Amino acid sequence: MSESHPLVVLARRAIEHFVRDGERIEPPDELPGDLGRRAGAFVTIRRQGMLRGCIGTTEPTCSTVAEEVIRNAISAATRDHRFRPVATGELESLDVKVDVLSEMELVEGPGQLDPKRYGLLVQSEIDPRKRGLLLPDLEGIDTVEDQVHWTRYHKAGITDPDEPVQMYRFEVMRYT
Repeated sequence: MSESHPLVVLARRAIEHFVRDGERIEPPDELPGDLGRRAGAFVTIRRQGMLRGCIGTTEPTCSTVAEEVIRNAISAATRDHRFRPVATGELESLDVKVDVLSEMELVEGPGQLDPKRYGLLVQSEIDPRKRGLLLPDLEGIDTVEDQVHWTRYHKAGITDPDEPVQMYRFEVMRYT
């Protein structure tokens, strides 16, 4: 098995330390590569192949990607409302993935989307609080129609097909 990317190692350390000790770790003093830049990031946790938590930011909220990953890793493990917080006994069986997002790019329509290459953010033009995001290259999301449907209806909760929306695409660097 190959060695994990430094962001994945950092996310795992953040989760383990917080679950065991209730404390947030600090990012390393030396940030290799582009870990010192600013970007939105998602941390996804799986256990036995099943989703166990996923939290992220579409735009940077911290001064570095490393800080963004620490914050989102802890949130994915403890604050994803769909799951109970990760317990100490689960730590060894967790798989952690980190997605670092590119800047959002407004799209004119579905013709500019590709669910394997681009993630999608959909936001209501009537109520900006109604917004949803779907990461790219997810199992079961094979067509643009699937991507738009899941993001609009299930993630953003925009059920009126006539409600005007804005759509943004983005790419990710995925680390496992």
